[in-house]
Amino acid sequence: MNQIFKGLAITLLGITLLACGQKPTQEEGIPEDVDGVRALLKTKKKEASALTLEIEELTKKLEQLDPESMKKAVMVQTEAIEPRLFESFSTFQANVIADEIASASSQMGGTLTSLNVTEGAYVSKGQLIATTNSETLDNQRIEIETSLKLAKNVYERQKRLWDQNIGSELQYLEAKNNKERLEKSLATLGSQIKLKNVYSPISGVVENILIKQGELASPGFPIVQILNTNKLVISADVPDSYLSKVKRGNRVEVNFPALDLKTTKVITKLGNQIDPSNRTFAVEMATGSMGGKIKPNLLAEVQIKEESLKDVISVPTNIIQQEVNGDNYIFIEKDGKALKQKITLGLSNDDRTLIEDGLSIGQKLIVVGGFGLENGSLVEAKPFVAE
Repeated sequence: MNQIFKGLAITLLGITLLACGQKPTQEEGIPEDVDGVRALLKTKKKEASALTLEIEELTKKLEQLDPESMKKAVMVQTEAIEPRLFESFSTFQANVIADEIASASSQMGGTLTSLNVTEGAYVSKGQLIATTNSETLDNQRIEIETSLKLAKNVYERQKRLWDQNIGSELQYLEAKNNKERLEKSLATLGSQIKLKNVYSPISGVVENILIKQGELASPGFPIVQILNTNKLVISADVPDSYLSKVKRGNRVEVNFPALDLKTTKVITKLGNQIDPSNRTFAVEMATGSMGGKIKPNLLAEVQIKEESLKDVISVPTNIIQQEVNGDNYIFIEKDGKALKQKITLGLSNDDRTLIEDGLSIGQKLIVVGGFGLENGSLVEAKPFVAE
């Protein structure tokens, strides 16, 4: 046995020297002509071929004499196959949109004398946004206030006379009516003057300023647009084949790639019609700004549950291997050997694949170290430990 190992070592040394391109010794000499070099190269190739055959024969002989020395168990990790819950999801592109946009506009019109906000500024509901010119109305108010002052004086005098049964009732009634008419006119004018002030109809962020200070604002025409950033919607278009799988109240996973942020949301609204151009319907999830991180037009990905199956067999997708003919297989461990097991695949999710046929409950699945094994390879199995 030792002689066999010694011969094999010498032979391997010779092959190694040839493979590394070691130069012949000085005694052998290297021909200086082309034909001589070719002849020497041919001879060396024949010698190498003969050495390769000899190594193969020695290896076979060694396997016969000492088979255990030629086999080394491969370290693998296994886990027992157990029934488990399997869920598959489909991912759809989505977009964040503002669910509440309001415009602040002037009701009376006129030149914009002040603008108290800038784009991007946060405003509260009822906050003063802008004012318009009310000079004409202000002059009218001064005139009415002057007339009312006189009318009150006349009315008070007529009332004192009337209380003393002096003067006519008509004069008293005329003075009273004139005073009350001017009071109503002043109140009406005051209400009109108040319309010069433009207030924010909602709380939110100023998205656009449409009219600048000094420009003419028409009645009802928006001066600024305000966006409620705390009332947003994540909207996705989903194929109509999912109509039976998507329900209001279902929880979905939402990913914001730009923020590296994942969250869970509830479906709050389903579209009432199918878009005929792409056969999809809208699915919406209400959301807040999440501390200002979520903004309108931010792209998102929505994961909607496609299937949920209980007590089924599934394996990690990354351990599945494939034959040249396309058959799928994995390795299981039994009695210290790796056994190739053909399998029929079903649905897949991010990390696991449903196995429809080929595996049984209780078998030990090789989950680490399976690549590079052959059917019947010796293995040393340890329980799989997740990192």
